Amino acid sequence: MIGIQPADPRPVEIVGDLSGLPASANGARNVVWWGNIGFMLIEGTGFALAIAAYLYLATQAPHWPPPGDAVPGLLWSSIFTVGLLLSAIPNLWVRRRALAKDSRGVRAGVLAMSIIGALLLIPRAIEFSHLGVKWYTDGYGSVLWLLLVLHTSHVITDLGDTVVQAVWLFTHEIGEDQFADVEDNANYWTFVVVTWLPVFAVIHGVPRLT
Repeated sequence: MIGIQPADPRPVEIVGDLSGLPASANGARNVVWWGNIGFMLIEGTGFALAIAAYLYLATQAPHWPPPGDAVPGLLWSSIFTVGLLLSAIPNLWVRRRALAKDSRGVRAGVLAMSIIGALLLIPRAIEFSHLGVKWYTDGYGSVLWLLLVLHTSHVITDLGDTVVQAVWLFTHEIGEDQFADVEDNANYWTFVVVTWLPVFAVIHGVPRLT
């Protein structure tokens, strides 16, 4: 027969009261913000490794690009780069609107960033056709396509996230968590902009300097 254990006679000790803490937070006070930072660090390491692979292959080849491979076209890549840099302006604006808890501004800003992201895919798509080499031709072609596909995947990922946010913001009431989500998404787009600069410098600068 199993006996019933008596209740613990010791009094419960209250070590703290968390009832006064806010239900939501933004910036470094939000655990999702730290998750976003961690993700960017991981993805940034991926970019660094891909660039290192490109530079390693360039130092091992007697000619870079190898004979028969063309230097990637600069026009459409430059158009994409200028557009990407300009997109940082509305992106920072919508981040400020999120911090200010401005529902109208956040809706307009996220919608604008969705359109901008979609438009940027046009010069990026044309850029692929002006690389002057197929991905399977040689090591140069493979690592060149690797860098471009890697960055394009981040553009598409953030665009998808922004479009989903836009739909949600226009169909639901915006709360504290949604403002924090918009801030995190804006931070990630800044990461997309910044990581493209060294990639652009490598794929267009190295072949023209060697």
